[in-house]
Amino acid sequence: MTGEYGGVRWIYAFSGETDLARYALARGAGDRVWAYQRWLGARLLDAAVPAVGVPCGVALDVGGAGVLFPPVAGIVPDRVAVDVAGWQGVAK
Repeated sequence: MTGEYGGVRWIYAFSGETDLARYALARGAGDRVWAYQRWLGARLLDAAVPAVGVPCGVALDVGGAGVLFPPVAGIVPDRVAVDVAGWQGVAK
């Protein structure tokens, strides 16, 4: 799942099934089955974010007491960090 805000695509990630369930209930969709994958946070930031091809960050536990990991140097690889000169916006 992703969302767009402020010119950035955000990958929605959850720290556990309880947080995903809380998100589903808040959306009024608690009665449906939600498929999900387990990823290490570092893999999400280092592999998934660069593959998107547009400015992309990770919204952890969105809809709750979440945390945003924006597409900036020190969080995502420099080649896709929007605050690094020469940002290419594509996976290499």
